Amino acid sequence: MIFKYIKILIFSLLIITCSSITYGQNQKKYIRKGNGKYSDQKFPDSEILYRKAIDANKMSGDALFNLGDALYKQNKFEEAGKHFIENAEKTKESDKKADSYYNLGNSLLKGDKLKESITAYKNSLKLNPENAEAKYNLAYAQDLLRMQEQQQQQQQQGDNKQQDKDKDSKDQQPDKDQEKQDQQQQKNSQSQQQQQQSQPQQISREDAQRLLDALANDEKKVQEKVKEAKAAKARVKTLINW
Repeated sequence: MIFKYIKILIFSLLIITCSSITYGQNQKKYIRKGNGKYSDQKFPDSEILYRKAIDANKMSGDALFNLGDALYKQNKFEEAGKHFIENAEKTKESDKKADSYYNLGNSLLKGDKLKESITAYKNSLKLNPENAEAKYNLAYAQDLLRMQEQQQQQQQQGDNKQQDKDKDSKDQQPDKDQEKQDQQQQKNSQSQQQQQQSQPQQISREDAQRLLDALANDEKKVQEKVKEAKAAKARVKTLINW
């Protein structure tokens, strides 16, 4: 009886071992085929094969890493980044972990997540300080972030200036309204003066009588001067030397 149980146990172990070997072979087969499609730039096909490799072995770091690459080539940067993070967490090899962080940085950079990409590049360089491309991309991301922050600052300053200008315009509006009112009042006053000047001035009866008397006296004086002028002429005329 014991011998029978031992045979069953051995048979079960053989099945598990064979299954593991089969899954391992399938995983490598799918990865190999996926790499061929990747080389031919058939990235959607390579993605399918890498996913099959992961189904065959959930812990396959190579399949996770390559799947991230295939997604990256299809501009699926966010999804690619998730697989690079998963691979970096699962793998224990520092070189592969560094490569995962490097690819993660590239995915984040393409997704315009500059601060996150800078962190990923730094993590990669901690594990592999000799990675020249990681150094270059890190500097590039830092420059982009600096330019972006400067543009945002300039935009904020411009918005603040416009707000101050709008506020000053509103504050000055009552002064402009008062100025318009003053100009209108001045026009009305000038119009009234012109109307008064165009209308005949009315005087009292006494002033009219005095004016008439003055005119009569002036006329009398004029007549006397005319008479004197006539007399003078006559006198001149009579003095003739024959």
